[in-house]
Amino acid sequence: MGTDDAEGDAMQDAAPPALPVIPLPFAVPDPIGFLLGSWTTRRHLLDRSTNTVGTFTGTTTFTPDADGLHWAEQGTVRWPSFEGPASRSYRVAPGIGSAVEVLFEDGRLLCRLDLAAGSARDHHDCPPDTYRVDFAVGSSDRIDYRWDVTGPAKDLLLSTTLTRVGASRGPAGRTRPVPGPTCPSR
Repeated sequence: MGTDDAEGDAMQDAAPPALPVIPLPFAVPDPIGFLLGSWTTRRHLLDRSTNTVGTFTGTTTFTPDADGLHWAEQGTVRWPSFEGPASRSYRVAPGIGSAVEVLFEDGRLLCRLDLAAGSARDHHDCPPDTYRVDFAVGSSDRIDYRWDVTGPAKDLLLSTTLTRVGASRGPAGRTRPVPGPTCPSR
């Protein structure tokens, strides 16, 4: 019995297992100024309809344009059936208050993001599918966002981490679209 008592005492004295640390969101009152610059991009691609996994790695740059930012992604996409260069572009325009609007190159709205509290959620209907996005700013140098795409045509989960870097360059060329939110022109 002495051994059981010693083990029981040791278990009572042991510290509980550590809980994962979840950083508080990093407030972003000026998203245009915050995003400006170059970021390394790592995206996990999951096509849930086929259980196919892929990745995109590269660079995202936010550069000033007329009244906001030009958002350009360049890098390499890797799927089991393809590996090669990929790119995609959007515009980031001032919205209401501290919000911004992310627009397709043709001016259609993709989503609205208010990062004043460090996180934002929005959706984009692209019949027959729906795109839901969750953004979280973890620090002045890190953004995580996830597109959850559901519907009869697509079933994707696209999880991205942007990490701020100094001046960096992505691979040249725009030969294949980066997997991300797309919606055919209507």
